[in-house]
Amino acid sequence: MLLIYTDGASLGNPGPMGIGIVIYRGNVRIEELSEFLGDGTNNIAEYTAVVRALETAHRMGEREVHIRSDSELLVKQMNGEYRVKDVNLRHLKRQIDELCKHLKVTFEHIPREKNDEADSLSKAAAKRGRGNQTIL
Repeated sequence: MLLIYTDGASLGNPGPMGIGIVIYRGNVRIEELSEFLGDGTNNIAEYTAVVRALETAHRMGEREVHIRSDSELLVKQMNGEYRVKDVNLRHLKRQIDELCKHLKVTFEHIPREKNDEADSLSKAAAKRGRGNQTIL
């Protein structure tokens, strides 16, 4: 099973967006991602981070994933507690649902201070600016 921390950042909301993902297998950090997305909202960045995390899990051949996020809205929407009303998020939610069909995925809300690695990666990506993507 993979334990994945995700975060999205938007400087300005809307503004330059970045995502941060940190992946653990057991207690070992095996991968991280920091990617600039362009301009948009914080919620779009949060959702895109989950899409990239699940795509990475698929690429790695994983079957079980536990995602931790400090976005209460995202976690409650993923767990079916809240509906996705924002038109801009619906297509991302559909992508996530499709990626979840072939995985056992659980979502957990965590306090922001327990998501500092993904948070730092997402903010760094947003600051890097348009056109730069970096896999660390």
